[in-house]
Amino acid sequence: MPQEPAIERAEIREIRWLDGRDEPEEVPETPPVRVQFNPQTLKVNYTNQKAGGDQPEGSAVQFVGRGTTKLAVDLLFDVTGPPDDDGEPVNDVRKLTEKLFYFMKPKPTDEQDKFVPPGVRFLWGSFLFDGVMDSMNETLDFFSSDGRPLRATVSIALSQQELRFRFNEGAGAAAGTQPQAEARAGDSVQQLAARQGRPGDWKAIAAANDIENPRNLTPGLRLSLTKPSVSVNAPRASVQGPSASAGTPAASVQTGFGGRGGLSGSLG
Repeated sequence: MPQEPAIERAEIREIRWLDGRDEPEEVPETPPVRVQFNPQTLKVNYTNQKAGGDQPEGSAVQFVGRGTTKLAVDLLFDVTGPPDDDGEPVNDVRKLTEKLFYFMKPKPTDEQDKFVPPGVRFLWGSFLFDGVMDSMNETLDFFSSDGRPLRATVSIALSQQELRFRFNEGAGAAAGTQPQAEARAGDSVQQLAARQGRPGDWKAIAAANDIENPRNLTPGLRLSLTKPSVSVNAPRASVQGPSASAGTPAASVQTGFGGRGGLSGSLG
């Protein structure tokens, strides 16, 4: 039988900007949020900041800023979809979406009484966007008989205060050019992955490098950080059963090539 196509899922990671550095770094303490279903579209907006041009005499337009780049994306969450990396089942979809809400909450800074939202990196294959989360709109559209939301569509808007058309240079690297990391004395795979800003990927990194004992790495060993793609061609799962009321539409999720999959409902 032909193998099912493997599809890489998009991720949302926390980043921070350091003084004297042009590029941000990922925050290893914050596990990445891996989407359940890849979005169908990404909407990117580039806007110049300008002034003038609205006078009766027709004054010239002046560009007064660096411009802004914005990203808008819709993400689907469903309790019947692929589980989290830890494999723990959930019975309320908001337990999944609250991981995105983390990026909306301002965090204290070194300056007194000053709070700023965390930096956000949206990464999907060759697409890379760094910024902050401006808004998050959550639509809950399927409930169990006891009122628990089971499915949600989350619309997020990110922005950065510059015009930037950017690629993830590490995506689709040719053989022999994949990113690698060197193990230090006393390192485990989890420690190495956290140091590289990918704490949630340590199991995949261990599997990709055929590591039998992930708790004890040989110092100097170089590990490939290219994790295997995750297949989302999962079998159809249904929410029918004791948790759904007789008059509530039963939802099912069937993923396919392209990531998001189809949703279907039938009246029970």
